[in-house]
Amino acid sequence: MANYPEDNQRQFDEIEETLELPDYGSNNSFNGDADLDDLEQEYNQYKDEEFANPSSNNNNIQNASVSNNNNKYSQKFEESKLNAKISQTSFLNDSGVESNNTNNINIPSFHEHSLSLREYYRHDLKEYFSWKSVGNYCLSIFPVVKWLPHYNYIWFIQDLIAGITIGCVLVPQSMSYAQIATLPPQYGLYSSFIGAFIYSLFATSKDVCIGPVAVMSLETAKVVARVTEKLSSDTDITAPIIATTLAFLCGIIALGGGLLRLGFLVELISINAVSGFMTGSALNIICGQVPSLMGYSSKLNTRQSTYKVIIATLKHLPDTKLDAVFGLIPLFILYTWKWWCNNMGPKLSERHFGRTKPRLNFYLQKFYFYAQACRNAIVIIVFTCISWSITRGKTKAERKIKILGTVPSGLKDVGVFELRDDLMSKIAPELPASVIVLLLEHISIAKSFGRVNDYKIVPDQELIAIGVTNLLGTFFMAYPATGSFSRSALKAKCNVKTPFSGVISGACVLLALYCLTSAFFFIPSATLSAVIIHAVSDLIASYHTTWNFWKMNPLDCLCFIVTVFITVFSSIENGIYFAMCWSAALLILKVTFPAGKFLGYIQIAEVVNGNIVNDPSITVSEPVSENEEDPEVNKKSSTFNKFKGKMFSSSGKTAPTKEFNSDEYKKNLYETMNESETNDSTSKLNYYTKWVPFDHAYTKELNPDCNIIAPPPGVIVYRLTDSYTYLNCSRHFDIIFDEVKKQTKRGKLIQHSKKTDRLWNDPGPWEAPTFHKALIKKGKQIFSRNKSGNGEDTTEVDIDANVSLDNNTIVDERPLLKIICLDFSQVSQVDATALQSLVDLRKAINKYADRQVEFHFAGITSPWVKRGLENMKFGIVNEEFSDESIITGHTSYHLARSQEKSDDSSNLDDSFEDLESRKTYQINVATGTNLPFFHIDIPDFSKWNI
Repeated sequence: MANYPEDNQRQFDEIEETLELPDYGSNNSFNGDADLDDLEQEYNQYKDEEFANPSSNNNNIQNASVSNNNNKYSQKFEESKLNAKISQTSFLNDSGVESNNTNNINIPSFHEHSLSLREYYRHDLKEYFSWKSVGNYCLSIFPVVKWLPHYNYIWFIQDLIAGITIGCVLVPQSMSYAQIATLPPQYGLYSSFIGAFIYSLFATSKDVCIGPVAVMSLETAKVVARVTEKLSSDTDITAPIIATTLAFLCGIIALGGGLLRLGFLVELISINAVSGFMTGSALNIICGQVPSLMGYSSKLNTRQSTYKVIIATLKHLPDTKLDAVFGLIPLFILYTWKWWCNNMGPKLSERHFGRTKPRLNFYLQKFYFYAQACRNAIVIIVFTCISWSITRGKTKAERKIKILGTVPSGLKDVGVFELRDDLMSKIAPELPASVIVLLLEHISIAKSFGRVNDYKIVPDQELIAIGVTNLLGTFFMAYPATGSFSRSALKAKCNVKTPFSGVISGACVLLALYCLTSAFFFIPSATLSAVIIHAVSDLIASYHTTWNFWKMNPLDCLCFIVTVFITVFSSIENGIYFAMCWSAALLILKVTFPAGKFLGYIQIAEVVNGNIVNDPSITVSEPVSENEEDPEVNKKSSTFNKFKGKMFSSSGKTAPTKEFNSDEYKKNLYETMNESETNDSTSKLNYYTKWVPFDHAYTKELNPDCNIIAPPPGVIVYRLTDSYTYLNCSRHFDIIFDEVKKQTKRGKLIQHSKKTDRLWNDPGPWEAPTFHKALIKKGKQIFSRNKSGNGEDTTEVDIDANVSLDNNTIVDERPLLKIICLDFSQVSQVDATALQSLVDLRKAINKYADRQVEFHFAGITSPWVKRGLENMKFGIVNEEFSDESIITGHTSYHLARSQEKSDDSSNLDDSFEDLESRKTYQINVATGTNLPFFHIDIPDFSKWNI
């Protein structure tokens, strides 16, 4: 009212009496002495009269205006009343100074409605229920349709080189891995060639080479052994039939998951868990191949736990045979060959010919690369020739070494196998671990090479590719096949262009089946074991990987180590299950125990192209003119004040702050005024409020030297750092309510309540019984007389300032709780349990504060979250939990300024124009005016009239 002219004050008072307006002045804080019920009743009575008879109010205003002959004042009053309907609080004007209620800023209305199921369908589901989506889905199942029309001869040359290179590696590895799976070698070749053919039609990865792999072969061997134990002795079910049935069931599961787009389930297992069981499996395979490498594999069971195999292997070292020569020497050659072609050879070539003879250096680098790729095949050929020379024409008993034996030429063992119900029921318990190994290894390898070579992998389509490959492989008696890490790495280094290279690799294997099976007869088993050990050793995680896990997350490192130990000392299945359970437990643990933060605020500003000084902090000294109130003086000193923010004085943690030096300032004023306008703009810092946790020194969200300002008394700001669900809602409830009881006082003192009405776990301070009080009082009197007789001072000291001596009640000087603001900017979803917990929290806090407490929400990003809160009567004005009286005087809205839309869009330069240079803006309210408790950002409560 102070803004109105003094001669109109009396007239305004008369009108106010006529309308019976309650006093909603700027100083409207509701303390414990205020009668909130009377204020609500008076306010509701005024609102009812206003809406019931708006014409009567207008007539009263008009009559008052005519009787006083002051139309100008009447117009002002009507405008102020209209503004009061739009907003009942004081807002900040452009200068940042709080305006009076009579100068409220007009807020444009925006009625925000809740999300409906129809909107959800149109926004999220409609695109999936159209003929176009069906066509895209069918087309996505066959990725070959997209890239095959663009195929060219350059791609063919690169695919041909990569396919032949992989084929040379795939043939010996397939037979070796079939040996791990306890299957004849031809079944490894069947799996490799049909897998390479089929996968090329459904793959989204050009690098992955599908076929028999070490870990899956080991799992197949375990399944074969366990199922065989359950079969009768006279059964006609063989190991190849069991392995093919396993491939069929795994293919069905993988294909179903891919068609249903369930590839995201593979992401539930973390990379440290994958590395753990792959490392443990590699150790298991290596230890299982050492007896075959030394020639006494028939004397021990290599299907036991790894540590038992190691013990048995050491015990049988005296039984070593001539096979060790065909095992250890090839193993030494393979590792030396890899070291030379990978490291030493290319380095020497680069050092001696890199500058002088670059062309020779290029050919040498290519030679080393392809020599490394063919090392397995060359070693096997050499030692097969030696084996042929010493075993030719001898019977099995006369041979001094163990050789591979007969490999049927062509596809003699290929045929449609017969599904047996009794066999499938026995394999079913082994399916979870088998499917996990089959899919997890493949998806992780495909995504890894996709990231390295800059193309996208579709996990759902990869599941389809794996499923179809294993399903069709059953027509060729193939056992489960998946992606190989070593062959995929070699394929990527060959600069493969498309998945068509798999067809060439499969053709090489098929050619070997028809032309080289007679030569396969003399391959030493020890040499195949050496090839297996050399290939599998790449799967063992190095100490660099372990150390990186520790540096990234100690819990991930612990999971990796424990998984390796379980795989070594128990079994690969238990290692897989532990890794899965650990990953799931950590995920649930992080969601169940969220790191919610209580927030304070600080003023921050962005500085572009600032100068970094070697000081921990900078103090800005801004002198204030003594004649600041005089406009003439301000006008003369405007130039000086323009640059007053450019003087800074540095101060460390121990150094005292330097005061502003006027002489030094004037000395540099001329130089400062001659600086460019760009440099001047950097000194005009625009500070705004940023809410950060109080423990910012620990969270590293803010410089620990910054001082955080607590919210105003009676205000608590809390940030939820994860989705608000049934897993963590109880913990959030306890954290918030404990903080409320710690920072604020009860609305009704517990001393004023009956003892019988108090809770058993919150009875208040203990009070002695009546007879105890009488004894204590009498003892104090006697003690005081004795002290008076000794001439000592009887004045009591150290009396608690919060204790009233009249009634022995404790005076709680903590503020009453008024506002709780919840930052939902990181909450992506809620559920019914969490919302009910929030309702219970509101009831408990209102009962504790003995009043309605405002619940504000900031940063809600999900419409479903907002919809759920609205249905629970959060965010809206209602009589039960948040009537209009509690927000009177400090409703808050955020305004958004944007470029005004123009029909003329021909000038493209307008889109790059800065908003500050425009003359016309469009002002909108950021959130719905019908939801005064929902904010786009945390309000600046320090400017509220709380």
